[in-house]
Amino acid sequence: MLRTPTGGAGHGTAAAGKRAMSIGTVLTQLRDEFPEVTISKIRFLETEGLIEPQRTPSGYRKFGPADVERLAQVLRMQRDHYLPLKVIREHLEAVERGEQAALPAGGGRSDPTGPPGGQDPGQATAGRIGRAELLAATGATEEQLVEWESYGLIVPATGGSYDAEAVTVARLVADLGRFGLEPRHLRAVKAAAEREAGLVEQVVAPLRRHRNPQTRAHAEATAKELAELSVRLHAALVQTALKASFL
Repeated sequence: MLRTPTGGAGHGTAAAGKRAMSIGTVLTQLRDEFPEVTISKIRFLETEGLIEPQRTPSGYRKFGPADVERLAQVLRMQRDHYLPLKVIREHLEAVERGEQAALPAGGGRSDPTGPPGGQDPGQATAGRIGRAELLAATGATEEQLVEWESYGLIVPATGGSYDAEAVTVARLVADLGRFGLEPRHLRAVKAAAEREAGLVEQVVAPLRRHRNPQTRAHAEATAKELAELSVRLHAALVQTALKASFL
């Protein structure tokens, strides 16, 4: 056990039960800060020993506030420092033992004192990580990454480094893979994303060519807003289509 719940046997009392949350409620709480998190991701972190929610007699997971905070810590260390789960687990265990454990070095977004994660300077730039760090951050194998790249789902930058978006895509592709969706199944998703990006580019292209720096900055802000609206519309349309299929 990584963690002994506060209150020992009393954790299952009615008072504690009032604070217990279902996995769906936990997902809702986390999504403000981690919009990409999924129920399968939470379950995966449980199987990896990062969290240990209580179970009802019928087997349902029940999460307390400490579980939610621990999940948030794990997700932050993955997102902000690109740390592998094994390193995150060891760090949290050290903290729980009362040790003064510094956060391990990972493939962070930027490091003013040197390249992220101790990478070779020729293979890393600010905000990017190398191939080994990407594999560690997502838990993917080299074979999986090669396959994802062959379908164009992950595209390395010049020099072989990867940006934050590549890490996000890799994690989502890995999560979908646990449901049996293979990279070849995701070609339609990629094609749709490229079409949506093309629509956004049509709107902002004239602004980007403008000589005024403020206008060009406005183009970037507009592109970001349009992208967010496009993602929300896409999600809503998928939900609508799914509802229709169950009628």
